[in-house]
Amino acid sequence: FGGRGVDWVGPGSGADAAMQARKIGVVDAALAFHGAHLGDPLEALRRVGGREFAAIAGAILAARMQKIPVLLDGLAATAAAAVLHVANPAALDHCLLASLSPEPAHAPAAERLGLRPLLDLGISHGEGAGAALAAGLVKAAALTSSGMAAAVRG
Repeated sequence: FGGRGVDWVGPGSGADAAMQARKIGVVDAALAFHGAHLGDPLEALRRVGGREFAAIAGAILAARMQKIPVLLDGLAATAAAAVLHVANPAALDHCLLASLSPEPAHAPAAERLGLRPLLDLGISHGEGAGAALAAGLVKAAALTSSGMAAAVRG
């Protein structure tokens, strides 16, 4: 999505200013070193994404192939999904964004992917907590739209 480290690196789990500056420096150094190779999303994933991001992207893709819906939660999951979106925007048609983290980069990244959060709690609740909360909402919506809500109540 372009930009510099300062555009994408936030405080995370309570990093102080010095730690955040170090994180920004690491990202900027990686972008400078690998910049010529970041036009291809899979090459970018290989060079700067790391194993966690590759695993998340692979899980999202595997779910797509099996027609399994995915609730994305947190900036890391959104960043991994971005790789697939850049390769093929339809690759995320089975995904919903569970919640929006307070990380400054999360809202612009989600917007670039065309994802709106189901929940916007405005708290740092940990990766996955928003998905756990949103799962009930998604299930209720599915039951309501399929006419099953009355059957569940009865």
